[in-house]
Amino acid sequence: MALLNALIGPVTGLLDKFVEDKDQKAALAHEISTMADRHAQQLALAQVEVNKAEAASNSVWKGGWRPFVGWVCGAAFAYHFVLQPLAIFGLAAYGMEVPPLPNFDMGQLMTVLMGMLGLGGLRSFEKYKHVAK
Repeated sequence: MALLNALIGPVTGLLDKFVEDKDQKAALAHEISTMADRHAQQLALAQVEVNKAEAASNSVWKGGWRPFVGWVCGAAFAYHFVLQPLAIFGLAAYGMEVPPLPNFDMGQLMTVLMGMLGLGGLRSFEKYKHVAK
């Protein structure tokens, strides 16, 4: 995209040398200048179609990478905030020495998890408003 934008200026400047009709020159300049936007829109529409195909599965475990990332984030969240503290407490209550348990970089995990929950919240709002089934 950046490469295409970098080429647009010089190419439209060359139109003055090769095209003499002002209307045709303006039409070509407009065509060239909107080329990057049309390309970006086509890429976005193609990604939307991929997203629709991935989301078409009715299974909780299927449907592409989104459920996988959701389950991994959920498991890491449960480990960090529920399982690890309970394990440390339980082992300490029985007088056992607790080795250092692994910790996750929760900053990065929370960024992914909150993004997914935000999108999930919007989907729940759509269902509540009966916008989509």
